[in-house]
Amino acid sequence: MAPEVLTLRQLNRATLARQGLLAREPLGAAAAVDRFGGLQAQDPKPPFTGLWSRVEGFRREDLHAALHAREVVRGTAMRGTLHLVGAADYLGFRSALQPVLTAGMRALGDRAAGLDLDVVLPVARALLEERPRTFNELRADLVQRFPAVHERALGFAVRMQLPLVMVPTEHPWGFPSVADFALAELWLGAPLPPDPGPEALIRRCLAAFGPCTVADVQAWSGLGGLRGAFAALRGELLVLADERGRELFDLPDAPRPEADVPAPARLLPEFDSLVLAHADRTRVLADEHKGRVVTKNLRVKATFLWDGMVAGTWAVAKARGTATLRLEPFGKLPRGAARALTAEAEALLAFAEPDASGRAVEVGAPA
Repeated sequence: MAPEVLTLRQLNRATLARQGLLAREPLGAAAAVDRFGGLQAQDPKPPFTGLWSRVEGFRREDLHAALHAREVVRGTAMRGTLHLVGAADYLGFRSALQPVLTAGMRALGDRAAGLDLDVVLPVARALLEERPRTFNELRADLVQRFPAVHERALGFAVRMQLPLVMVPTEHPWGFPSVADFALAELWLGAPLPPDPGPEALIRRCLAAFGPCTVADVQAWSGLGGLRGAFAALRGELLVLADERGRELFDLPDAPRPEADVPAPARLLPEFDSLVLAHADRTRVLADEHKGRVVTKNLRVKATFLWDGMVAGTWAVAKARGTATLRLEPFGKLPRGAARALTAEAEALLAFAEPDASGRAVEVGAPA
């Protein structure tokens, strides 16, 4: 029997449903982080905005509480980038993701000369067992012990090879610009499974971003060679197809709404995983707009959705105490869109800039 074919719009609605972008979900912060497959967190503030856009009644203190209760952690995870993930997911995924992090070591090039991981990592581990440290402190300690090795290589090796999490503070967005790092096993009070395999990681991706091709899950995780794992899971997954005939996999009980389900105006923060989680992003981001979202230096701009698709970018500028959020649409917005997007932007601005003496929203001319 031929698999069911899903249109691009059906894929869009399925992914939005899982991401809380068809309707805000009544979830606690830790459950939301799990449900949405983690939130990319190079900068500390965007995950708060991402949860505000997805969770009913979300408050900044909700995520603060989850971080300080150690239910959610910030550490290097999918694609070798900083993410907020649930504590159980971090423990379950970190060893499976190690090949991604080890491959990232190639970025050191000649700076890795003289770097002996078997010698450096035990020393770094011992330092972090004493107490959490900033990377500036850790590098300084390691340079004293290994003066012939490049300083940045020492720090990068520790970041990629040891399971570390960042220590939250009372900073408004959870973490200062220079945060302490702790060994994950000590912070969470549990060891990492030695070789968990990628199956749980695959299921999490499908639950949060499915239906997906194998290439999509590889793009989301950064792991290659997952076809064998999908073959092993095939009996418990639903097999579908897209309009181009590519094989899609999904969890049988995951939501797959009809294509005509309304999608409200939503604003997403910088580096939001919705626009990064698929090898083929066209279910949410048209190819002709990709270059206007991801910059040449690999920054990912904050975006807004109209009818479920990325329809432009946004940014906040501050001057004389006033915070102004400016929407920059890619093209002419349909009737009613500017009004709905402005209302959503005003609510977001009140959340994201609570200390501003004034707030304003502007809608730029179509580019």
